[in-house]
Amino acid sequence: MPLALLALAIGAFGIGTTEFVIMGLLPEVAADFQVSIPTAGFLVTGYALGVVLGAPLMTVLGTHVTRKRMLMLLMGLFVVGNVVSAVAPVFGVMVVGRVIASLAHGAFFGIGSVVAADLVAPQKKAGAIAMMFTGLTVANVVGVPLGTYIGQSVGWRTTFFVVAALGVIGLLGVARLIPEQPRPEGVRLRHELAAFRNVQVLLAMAMTVLGFGGVFAAITYITPMMTEIAGYSASSVTWLLVLFGLGMVGGNLLGGKFADRHLMPMLYVSLGALAVVLALFTLTAHNKIAAAVTIVLIGGLGFATVPPLQKRVLDQAAGAPTLASAVNIGAFNLGNALSAWLGGLVIAAGLGYTAPNWVGAALAASALVLAVVSSVLERRGTVSRGRLVAQHTPEPLATTPAPQR
Repeated sequence: MPLALLALAIGAFGIGTTEFVIMGLLPEVAADFQVSIPTAGFLVTGYALGVVLGAPLMTVLGTHVTRKRMLMLLMGLFVVGNVVSAVAPVFGVMVVGRVIASLAHGAFFGIGSVVAADLVAPQKKAGAIAMMFTGLTVANVVGVPLGTYIGQSVGWRTTFFVVAALGVIGLLGVARLIPEQPRPEGVRLRHELAAFRNVQVLLAMAMTVLGFGGVFAAITYITPMMTEIAGYSASSVTWLLVLFGLGMVGGNLLGGKFADRHLMPMLYVSLGALAVVLALFTLTAHNKIAAAVTIVLIGGLGFATVPPLQKRVLDQAAGAPTLASAVNIGAFNLGNALSAWLGGLVIAAGLGYTAPNWVGAALAASALVLAVVSSVLERRGTVSRGRLVAQHTPEPLATTPAPQR
C-alpha cells in the first residue's frame, strides 16, 4: 500500500475523533456553558447535519481544483472548525465551530476514497479504501477514549486543541505524501450529477443508509441498555465502546480484503449476519459476557459493509465518481440520524431499551433485500446488453472456396 494512504488515514483519525468524542464530553460542555444536556446534544445533531449538507456542497466547490489541493483545503477547514470550538466564548459559537468542522467530513472521505482507489491496482481498490477508513475506526479505539480522558482531566477545550493539532498533521501529510494528480479532463458538474441517474448508485446509497443505520439504532442507546439491562456500571461503558471500536477495525479490514474479490457476496454475508446479530442482541443484552461479545460483532459486521459499499458507488459512478462518493459518506450520517430517531421512538413508546435492536435488525434486513435487488438488476442488465450485442453482430461473410487446379 502506498505511503500516501497513511496521510489519508491520519486525517480520517482526526475526523473520527472529533465526531465521536463530543458524546463523552457533553456533561462538561453543558456545565461550562450552563445549558442542559439535551441542548448540548445540538453539538452532535449539528455535526451530523453538517456532514450530510457539506458532502455534496464542498465536493461541488472542489470540482475546480485538483483532488490533492481540495483535500488540503478540507483539512484546513477542519482545523479552523476545531479551533473555533476550543475557544468558543458562548455555546452558539461552539455550534458554529462544530458545523465548520463537519463540512470537511463528507467531502474528505468522498474525495479521499477516489484518491485512495487511484493509488493502487484495480484489484486492490477496496483494500485501499479500507486502509483510509482504518483511521476512522482506530479513532473509536484510541482517539475517542483518550480525548474523553483529556477533556475530563484537563478540560474539554484542550481536547479540541489536540484534535486541531491532529488536523495540522493530516494537512502536512496530504501536502507531503499524496502525489499531485491532474484534474480529470472533461469532467464537469453535470457529469458528476449524471451518476445519480444510475439506479445502481442510488441502491448502493440506500444500502448505506439502512445497513449502517442498523448499527447506530443499537449503539446510540448502548449506555442505558448496558447499565439498565445488562447490569454494567456507567464507568464500564467506555471499555465497551472500545470493544465496539475494535470490532470496527477488524470488520473494516476484512470488508476491504474480501470486497476486492467478491463484493456482492461480502455484502450478503455481512448484512445478513448483522441483521441476525442485532435481533439476538435483544436476548444477549441481558448477560454481561454475551452482551460484550455481541457489541464486538455489531461493530465488525457493521463496518465490514463500508469498503464494499463505497467501492460499489465508485464502480457504478465510474468516470465521475467524486460527488457520488462524497454523498455516500453523507448517507452514513443520514442513516445514523434516522436510526437514532427511530430507536428513540420505540423506547418512548414503552417497548424498553432493547427495542432499538429490533429496529436495527429490520434496517439491516432491508439493506440485504436491496443488495439482492441490485444484483438481480445488474445480472438482467448484463444479459440484456449481451443479447443486444448478439443481435447487432453481423454474420461472417461466406467465402467461396478457391477452385482446385
